[in-house]
Amino acid sequence: MANQVEKVNTIAIASIEKVNTLTDANIEKINTLEFTGRVFMVATGGTVTEDGDYKVHTFNSSATFQVTTLGTTATITYLVIGGGGGAGYGGGGAGGYRTAADFTVAETSYSITIGGGGAGAPAYNSLGAQGSSSVFSSITSTGGGYGGVYTTSRRDGGDGGSGGGGGEDASVGGTGGTSTSYGNDGGDGNYVSGGYAVGGGGGGAGAVGQAADGSGNAGDGGAGTASSISGSSVTRSGGGGGAYDLRITGTFGSGGSGGGGTGSSTGEVGTPNTGGGAGAFGDVYGSGDAGGSGVVIIRYQFQ
Repeated sequence: MANQVEKVNTIAIASIEKVNTLTDANIEKINTLEFTGRVFMVATGGTVTEDGDYKVHTFNSSATFQVTTLGTTATITYLVIGGGGGAGYGGGGAGGYRTAADFTVAETSYSITIGGGGAGAPAYNSLGAQGSSSVFSSITSTGGGYGGVYTTSRRDGGDGGSGGGGGEDASVGGTGGTSTSYGNDGGDGNYVSGGYAVGGGGGGAGAVGQAADGSGNAGDGGAGTASSISGSSVTRSGGGGGAYDLRITGTFGSGGSGGGGTGSSTGEVGTPNTGGGAGAFGDVYGSGDAGGSGVVIIRYQFQ
């Protein structure tokens, strides 16, 4: 019996020594991993949400993005959209659309500028305005072009992030504006016999604006582009629909998917914080509406 007790004690002591040795080794290994492991970025600014292991900073107005701790991987994904263009008889062009991953940042502050939507045409023979640019660091997205109106010298749509739709003069259709920065061209305007205006659609980030025809049918705005940077797919930066002169029979153009205003007798504003172009107006006594404001969205891993 004594021999059995001595054997048990020996086994117990050996087991305890083994456990202690393993514990010490594991603690040392854990500490080493802790000190040599990955560091994640910390930042402030805008409206902050989480999507799994990622933080998303959304800026709907001008502010500052502040990187307070630089991570082991100092990169972010961005989406920068300019303000949409104002409408005339042609739809407003969408704001420029720029996005990319693996953009390197530093431990510093970045001023964020959110472009406003361009004003609509105040009358049938006066132009509206191009949208303003949105800016993050070295990234600038140009505002959308204005829609053309009903007069010879102002019938063409304006250039921009996406071009504005063309308006019309009695004998010649207006030319849609061209894309100068990260978008598509606006559709050409047209006219109906007698000199009545039919406007083209504004260009969108994903497609050109549709041209008007000679039967009174205005052009649709170009489609926007989808992004899942915020955690779910959202389509933004659509062009505004064109309008026909209400003294004839025709159809209004639809706004492009993703923020474009829809053509109507008084025009419709582009959707705010999407860079949507404004919808056109067809009343000679009316006035156009403004494009939608832009947005900046930043995404990075935080855990």
